[in-house]
Amino acid sequence: MELSPMHLLLILVIVVILFGGRRIPELMKGLGQGIREFKEGMKDQPPTAPPASGNQSTTSSAPPAADKK
Repeated sequence: MELSPMHLLLILVIVVILFGGRRIPELMKGLGQGIREFKEGMKDQPPTAPPASGNQSTTSSAPPAADKK
């Protein structure tokens, strides 16, 4: 389903009726600050490594020692 300009206008009218013209800038400011804080938080987070498959051993990267007798 696609949103036409008429749908968007109807949604805008409903928002103005529900919240009033004075309250909308406050809501948008709060939304913008929340998005900005979320983006900053994502930058601070270290990247996650993909999970290792069950076949590989992650404990040691050295080759196995030869058995000398």
